[in-house]
Amino acid sequence: MVQAKPFFSNLPGIILLVFSIILHYPGVAQNALSFDDLDAFETPGKTWSIVADAKADLSQQGLLTVSKGKGVLVNLPTEKNKGQDLYTKASFGDFDLEVEYLVAKGSNSGIYLQGMYEIQILDSWGVSNPRAGDNGGIYERWDDSKPEGHKGYQGYAPRQNASSAPGLWQKLRLSFQAPRFDNDGTKIKNARVLSVELNGVTIHEDVELFGPTRGAMASQERNRGPLRIQGDHGAVAFRNLRLTPFDNAAPVLKDLTYDLYKGRFEALPDYSSLEAAKSGELKTLTASISGSTDQFLIRYRGQLDIREGGNYSFNFSFPGGAGALSVGGKQVFGPSGGNVAGEVSLDPGLHPVELVYSKVQDWVDPLLTAEIAGPGIRPVLLSDRSFMQSSSPDPILIDPIERPVLRSFMDLPDGYRMTHAVSVASPEKLHYTYDMDYGNLTQLWKGEFLDATPMWYSRGDGSSRPRGSLLYLGTPALSLAQLSSMDQAWPTDTLGSRYRIKGYRVLAEEYELQFSYDLFGVAVEDKLEVESGGKGLKRTLNLGGALENRYVRLVVAGKIEDLGEGLYLVGEKAYYVQLGEQRQLAPVLRESNGQQELLVPARENVDYVLWF
Repeated sequence: MVQAKPFFSNLPGIILLVFSIILHYPGVAQNALSFDDLDAFETPGKTWSIVADAKADLSQQGLLTVSKGKGVLVNLPTEKNKGQDLYTKASFGDFDLEVEYLVAKGSNSGIYLQGMYEIQILDSWGVSNPRAGDNGGIYERWDDSKPEGHKGYQGYAPRQNASSAPGLWQKLRLSFQAPRFDNDGTKIKNARVLSVELNGVTIHEDVELFGPTRGAMASQERNRGPLRIQGDHGAVAFRNLRLTPFDNAAPVLKDLTYDLYKGRFEALPDYSSLEAAKSGELKTLTASISGSTDQFLIRYRGQLDIREGGNYSFNFSFPGGAGALSVGGKQVFGPSGGNVAGEVSLDPGLHPVELVYSKVQDWVDPLLTAEIAGPGIRPVLLSDRSFMQSSSPDPILIDPIERPVLRSFMDLPDGYRMTHAVSVASPEKLHYTYDMDYGNLTQLWKGEFLDATPMWYSRGDGSSRPRGSLLYLGTPALSLAQLSSMDQAWPTDTLGSRYRIKGYRVLAEEYELQFSYDLFGVAVEDKLEVESGGKGLKRTLNLGGALENRYVRLVVAGKIEDLGEGLYLVGEKAYYVQLGEQRQLAPVLRESNGQQELLVPARENVDYVLWF
């Protein structure tokens, strides 16, 4: 007798439909482009060099200062030498790209995919309505024969402006699919930008490129080309450039058949004792089979055609049930429920596949989903449904005009959950979250406002999520503390502080709030104002007079650099802090618990601006 292998032995009694997953493909390797020298590039011009670091000046157009060393690629054009574009020696077809860049004030550059399709790089800090020519935009195509005002066409503006200030590192991630050609060289499919993410925000998805953008290296498209960096428009620096090529043929699932068994199966059955309710052939994996009931088991069998040997990663989703997969006689994953991932090494050739999907929950639709990725192969959908279709509800998004202030839980990047978070929107598209448990600003972000899906969908968990480029200011703590000496650590809780929140009120502008609380016997009024263009957030603390041995902590970070005139650069060029009048009151920059802290003596009014 064959012993049944249970599907659900390690799962709760009810299998919940999971609404979001993280796909992980360890078999796909990235290639880092070295910035120890310029050897990766064809005949680089004299304006390009390798340095250790670059720094912008917020008050001066086009200026970057650099320090000697390795790791950063920089372009420094001059009046006499305007600079020229930089081309990689290697050519690429389909690829993913990650890179960080830093622009001087007012500067302009761009990255041309295959030397043909430009992703714009520009100082677009504070731009309210970005266009195709702004930072992260897919630049226009161009036709000089058209009338003025119509020469540029088919450009794509970013969904929102996720740009940072000049002198701050910005991160770009994109996926590109090259155009396709037949054996005669005729184009049969346009190139596509599958996705672009800027500073953690998706700004493009599945954009078709009908032809080269303006300034392309050639008029005729091709299936491979170099990465090209624009070098004749301004000072710019790059670091951490990684390319992941996808040049190998994708696996193909062939000769696919199925057997459907009705009923509730909580373990792998002995098929010899069962009679299938329905059997047949399939062109692709699907759970939408006529005749299936609310509870069933489907056994799929076929052949997986592998062209390139190596490690292959599989991601499956079994809503309302569980599944098991074996390929080439190797178990990829055993009986498991929900979203499941596995990896197996496969040689070139045909490999037998056996997949089982058992659905036991009546109230969940059958939505089997499957993806595979491998060496030099972009993740490929094996099923008729994508993960987005099967695992995500329609989002519940907050309209900042209808609800500019929302109280909720807020999960922070370090795992801390704020239980009394107040998130405030701005028409300038710079938003922030205030923690009423500590009377302090916790995070701010650019872009759209809030996603309240986890708060209001189904039973919900009470939390909301920012929808833009996030600046996290660290684990919540009090803004004001009494220190007997500069060696005393900043308090991590409110014990002994006599902290008591009084609430908040809306000021003349409905997007401006003032929070009030008592702390160390002092009545504090904490006012927050978004600067014009959404460039930054101004904070003013009214403390009712000078307080002995009391300080306001403005910033805590691994690194804080004094740039002079009350301006500080925080972290790895993550954001700026500009002090107000208190810069005349001897601010203190100190080391504490492995971090740096920027403190100012507590006076009647303390004000500063965060720029990012």
